[in-house]
Amino acid sequence: MAQARVKARSPRRESVFGERFTVFAESLLTGVWITVACLGLVTCPAAFAAGARHLRRRTSHVGGGLREFVADFRTAARAGWAVGLAGWVAAALVWVDVWAVRAGLPGGPLVGAVGVFALIAAAVALLRAAAVWTPGASWRSLVAAAARRTVLDPAGSFLIVGGLAVVALSALFVAPLAVPVLGVVAAAAVAVEERYRDR
Repeated sequence: MAQARVKARSPRRESVFGERFTVFAESLLTGVWITVACLGLVTCPAAFAAGARHLRRRTSHVGGGLREFVADFRTAARAGWAVGLAGWVAAALVWVDVWAVRAGLPGGPLVGAVGVFALIAAAVALLRAAAVWTPGASWRSLVAAAARRTVLDPAGSFLIVGGLAVVALSALFVAPLAVPVLGVVAAAAVAVEERYRDR
């Protein structure tokens, strides 16, 4: 009788707090993986795409680990390196723009502000594209659709900007802390995209 009662019980579920803490801890670990994968500089979009896909698997209780992350990273990097290169070229142009503003060129402050805001918008669109990447997806179409969502969902885009600000402040105060926080930014991008899809 007691055995029948034990078999009838449903499996023990993790508490909501425990599940959320697990996702947070997984995000921090993913941040370390993303940082290592970003060392190639042009591989940043692929690293975030692999990290976001890993976090989507974990929150869906599908599993996954470092081996799957590496496989996704390799797949994403095949075409994603061009997106990464374009991102670094855009950042370099904004850097030149900021130096032109400091040199006192006429109209410089306005041009500098526009350049910085455009770079932030591009970073948000890139993170949103990486958050929904799947193997076989075209980076061009992902980034174009993400740019539209960046404009149409300003609240979600602002949340991602907040995550980027946390990374910048972490790097400013305690540089090693910025490494795991990159995973939290990837998790925020995934959450923003889920929120947008469910609207």
